[in-house]
Amino acid sequence: MKKTLLLLAGLALATTAANAQDITPATPKTDVKVRDNGTVKTTTKTGKTNVGAALDNTKDAAGNVASKTGSAVKRGAKKTGRVVKKGANKTSNAVRGGAQKTSSAAKEGTNKLEEKTE
Repeated sequence: MKKTLLLLAGLALATTAANAQDITPATPKTDVKVRDNGTVKTTTKTGKTNVGAALDNTKDAAGNVASKTGSAVKRGAKKTGRVVKKGANKTSNAVRGGAQKTSSAAKEGTNKLEEKTE
């Protein structure tokens, strides 16, 4: 329960920080390199800032944790279901065996009484 609450709190913080970030794209950076042979190479970089990339990575990691947690819960439920079913089968077998013993004991008792009355 505590892990789930911590996970939800972390997700809330990550989404709040992501929403507070400026939506306008980062200003493109242009690098100009002059090669030895005199040609010019121009490269333009646009994209996320380090903070934006870190937030995306955090969201992805939180999603992975949530997925793993869901799988673990599902697996645990299956195990619990199997254990309950096995216990129910054992109980029904024990009850059935006890009923057979009781009925056979009752039959023996009636047979002895019949023998005595004859």
